[in-house]
Amino acid sequence: MKIILAIGLGSSIGGMLRYVLAESIRQKLESTLPFGTFTINVVGCFLIGIVFGLFDRGNLSQEWRLFLATGLLGGFTTFSAFSMETVNLLRDGQYWSVITYVAGSVVIGLLATFAGISITKIL
Repeated sequence: MKIILAIGLGSSIGGMLRYVLAESIRQKLESTLPFGTFTINVVGCFLIGIVFGLFDRGNLSQEWRLFLATGLLGGFTTFSAFSMETVNLLRDGQYWSVITYVAGSVVIGLLATFAGISITKIL
């Protein structure tokens, strides 16, 4: 039960952080590309890389990994929003934006996750 509550608390915090950051970016940038979701997913990928890197090195307990990765970062990242925004771009006929957004999210997200894992080897 303690783990479920920790994950729930983390998810709640992550969701609130996602909303605040996405709104802040949306208000500052006017673009057809959803930079808020893009930024959140890249940052989330980097942070989950750090969490799993620390866990693999034995520097993070299972409970903290679940709170941070499943809870906080699960609530923070926005793959479902990414999917819906991609579909909306397709519906609007913004094909170049779709290619840029999807390729950029996947490639940069993977690089950010790798960077997060790698940085734990330096720390």
